[in-house]
Amino acid sequence: MPSMVVIATTAVPDHLRGALSRWTSEVVPGIFVGSVSARVRDQLWHAVTEVVGNGAAVLVHPATTEQGYAIRTAGTRRRIPDDFDGLTLIRMTAAPKVKERQTLS
Repeated sequence: MPSMVVIATTAVPDHLRGALSRWTSEVVPGIFVGSVSARVRDQLWHAVTEVVGNGAAVLVHPATTEQGYAIRTAGTRRRIPDDFDGLTLIRMTAAPKVKERQTLS
């Protein structure tokens, strides 16, 4: 039975965006929404994780949890889903430190 999925992507290859567009609609750049079966959802997510590279992706889909949905992530992200007594909360990681340039006097 099809169910709604949302896939958000950042800095992924164009061919991945094309592949996602075959099954979903890109409602704004990088945000894909569709209604697909669990099998298609899992195959799409497998394709995303294989080619995400230096980019990032998040999948949100219905699940039998207290919140009614599950979150999967791939790539490097500052926001990390974290299970807290059965609830998925989002944990923020520290921003990457930028090395300051030393000027020679």
